[in-house]
Amino acid sequence: MALTLDQLNAASPDQAAALLDGVYEHSPWIAAKALAARPFRSLAHLKYALAQAVTAASQADKLGLIRAHPELAGKAMVSKSLTAESTNEQSKAGLTDCTPEEFAKIQQLNADYNAKFGFPFILAVRGPRGTGSAKREIIETFERRLHHHPAFELGEALRNIHRIAEIRLDDKFDAEPVLGNEVWDWHEALAKHTDPGYAEKGQLTVTYLTDAHRACAQQIAEGMREAGFDSVQIDAVGNVVGRYEAATPDAKTLLTGSHYDTVRNGGKYDGRLGIFTPMACVRELQRQKRRLPFAFEVVGFAEEEGQRYKATFLGSGALTGHFNPAWLDQKDADGITMREARAHAGLKDEEIAGLERDPSRYLGFVEVHIEQGPVLTELDLPLGIVTSINGGLRYVGEVIGMASHAGTTPMGRRNDAAAAVAELILFAEQRAAKDGDSVATVGMLEVPSGSINVVPGRCKFSLDLRAPNDPQRDAMVADVLAALKEICDRRGVRYVLEESMRAAAAPSAPEWQQRWEKAVDALGVPLFRMPSGAGHDAMKLHEVMPQAMLFVRGINSGISHNPLESSTNDDIQLGVQAFQLLLDNLASEQAH
Repeated sequence: MALTLDQLNAASPDQAAALLDGVYEHSPWIAAKALAARPFRSLAHLKYALAQAVTAASQADKLGLIRAHPELAGKAMVSKSLTAESTNEQSKAGLTDCTPEEFAKIQQLNADYNAKFGFPFILAVRGPRGTGSAKREIIETFERRLHHHPAFELGEALRNIHRIAEIRLDDKFDAEPVLGNEVWDWHEALAKHTDPGYAEKGQLTVTYLTDAHRACAQQIAEGMREAGFDSVQIDAVGNVVGRYEAATPDAKTLLTGSHYDTVRNGGKYDGRLGIFTPMACVRELQRQKRRLPFAFEVVGFAEEEGQRYKATFLGSGALTGHFNPAWLDQKDADGITMREARAHAGLKDEEIAGLERDPSRYLGFVEVHIEQGPVLTELDLPLGIVTSINGGLRYVGEVIGMASHAGTTPMGRRNDAAAAVAELILFAEQRAAKDGDSVATVGMLEVPSGSINVVPGRCKFSLDLRAPNDPQRDAMVADVLAALKEICDRRGVRYVLEESMRAAAAPSAPEWQQRWEKAVDALGVPLFRMPSGAGHDAMKLHEVMPQAMLFVRGINSGISHNPLESSTNDDIQLGVQAFQLLLDNLASEQAH
């Protein structure tokens, strides 16, 4: 018989603790502390309360919790003394059926890990989908995490314990994230398409108008048709556009979507989560034979990352009327112009101008996106409300000093270009940190023709400076550029600097941010508001209509633009449910 929240909320403290027995391995104190948060509004609320009980615990208690877990394929498994829950999890991952070589490898990893960290390796072996990770993946994760800093690895261990507890709670409550599973599977299926040179390495790379890119568009379009969209087309820039019409033909439209191209050797969820989440909503509306008082348009934007050509936001830019015809003459690394790539794909240049949307016909733009950072995962929160997309400035520059002999040039007589840039890097880091939510990055650094025994005479660098609003960004930029001048003057070197990109901040429209907040709150998930440091298609739509975004937590400390980028079926489920609630609430508003 499945446990219910009503039962848990009504039970005495001892009874409630007993109902949650086994969720956290040999650690009943966690449930006892979390029960102070009753009544639980939802299963998500219960999961958060349990995680918070661990967060508030002492370091000794946290280590005790980790050490209460058995080693993977360890002595407890061999002696058959695992808890029923652990036995189920390790068997689903195939760890109870290791080859002698696999068993020996895992035993060595267990020994190395314990020697370094002083606690056992913890992994939610049932994985982000809940059905079990492959042994190869488990071993690779084990090897990778051996190199973590101890403080970081402690956090990863606890986050995996929370995931284990989440899956166990789903089992207790018979709560299967059906929509989350389906959306997760859609991502996996789309990821089979990847550009040449990367497929052979098992890497995901989908750049604008390659064969893999066009195959993705076709697969998304077919998925939209199967979901029940009234019309689906691939437009003149390669966007996949699906429309689910309103109950009345003259109604306005809610626009949503994200991009399906990727960075090189990227992840499966960046952008694509914002296409598949609303697709699941349409599929459920169609199953219910239900129409909304507004039309719903979902766009898989063809390009956002700027990987094949220098231009970015080609897909969303076409919808806002900001597609620059000069981009058509840009060449990729193989010398193929965008115009030629488009002709090969059967796209007509003369049709681009007709893609511009009339903002008066739209209610606004909303976007769901994987967070692409560690904030939500460190807070044990599945969803975040985006307050603003950071504005940014990018520069490419070079400091020119004097190359000289590393052995014969006294320290006080050097004109070291690299040392000047190093000082700039540290200043930019410290200056951004003063704001709390500004960020500064030097992502490219090069000493051309450098030698181990030569004082660097030149140093090339990049600067990426971002903040949630333009005045804050501009103040930081002014300070960093002033520091660059002062450093170079003091060190007797000179610099050249070129602005390569300028993007205005895109604050969320208050009424649309509040709609996301209402939806998240209804799920029993604590509200957390945060800026987006990454750029998104919502930035382009912000130029012509109100916009707001919802973040979904990622795993592996929220890493993105990386093959480790992922999310769980439970978090994706909550993202779909939040979108469904936003649609329902908006429908109610329109009805009144």
